[in-house]
Amino acid sequence: MTGVLPSQTLRELIADGSIAADPAVIPEQIQPASLDLRLGAVAYRVRASFLAGADAPVADRLAEFEMHRIDLTEGAVLEKGCVYVVPLMERLALPAGIQAVANAKSSTGRLDLLTRVITDGGTEFDRIPPGYAGPLYAEICPRSFSVLVRPGMRLNQIRFRAGHAVLDDAALAALHGETPLVPGDAVISEGLGFSVDLRPADSNLVGYRAKPHTGVIDLDRIGGYDPAEFWEELRTTEGRIILDPGAFYILVSREAVTIPPGYAAEMAPYMAMVGEFRVHYAGFFDPGFGWAEAGGAGSRGVLEVRCHEAPFVLEHGQVVGRLVYERMAELPETLYGREIASNYQGQGLKLSKHFRAP
Repeated sequence: MTGVLPSQTLRELIADGSIAADPAVIPEQIQPASLDLRLGAVAYRVRASFLAGADAPVADRLAEFEMHRIDLTEGAVLEKGCVYVVPLMERLALPAGIQAVANAKSSTGRLDLLTRVITDGGTEFDRIPPGYAGPLYAEICPRSFSVLVRPGMRLNQIRFRAGHAVLDDAALAALHGETPLVPGDAVISEGLGFSVDLRPADSNLVGYRAKPHTGVIDLDRIGGYDPAEFWEELRTTEGRIILDPGAFYILVSREAVTIPPGYAAEMAPYMAMVGEFRVHYAGFFDPGFGWAEAGGAGSRGVLEVRCHEAPFVLEHGQVVGRLVYERMAELPETLYGREIASNYQGQGLKLSKHFRAP
């Protein structure tokens, strides 16, 4: 078996103990090609972000960097600009041929929550080697907004794979020929390129910029916040905007993307030499995202953009990232937007689910 493991295989890994949790994994955590991870009951405020390093357990490094502990049982605020490490409820005992990669969930990224998984002996964020056995931890750094969290909240997700199943450019071009991945011609170079939309057809609203001084966001409060209290609207009729250093933006891709049922994809940042910015968070795209038979008919990718050292002019149609496609090991039993509740199927420019529609 080669490829990204689908939902039914994840259930088998849970049943045989390769994926364990306390309390047990609940059905709502299982996505078409990934598993949601849940926060535990304590957060460690640490001096700085860190990796455990070869042969070192995270618990030992926490003893070095811990400043204080926060009980999350009744809910607690993680403050903007601080770094926290939270043990997760899930732990792994992976078979030798299975590796994993983690990522922030869509709503997490749209709140500018830098959230990464670390492991015992880990030398990379969000990468779990074949055969890993041990606990999982979430490193959380709120960048734009302070957030209220509780045990059981799902900020990260993890995707399991067997072997190497990434489509090279030739295979990706062939797939686009069979099942169009974007309307019209595709830009294919180490993945499917996508560009930014700064000339929407029916509005001059092109995005949002996070306000620097806001209130706390309760991550359990869905649709409860006025966007105007947290975001500045970006409007232009010129087809370009200037990104400010250190600012965080929500923009949208020009292309409506499709992920066919037999594939999964991951958003990767574009190469740094194209400008002083990056698409800040990579993200998972599940099988069925944007697929017409799952209610998508093409869904645009929301871009979480942070500018770096100098102001930068971003122009309509500029390529800002790419989607790397992988084969599924099997067709998943559930598809994004069809059998599961999916907040972002068929989306355009859209803030996270915590905000009321403007």
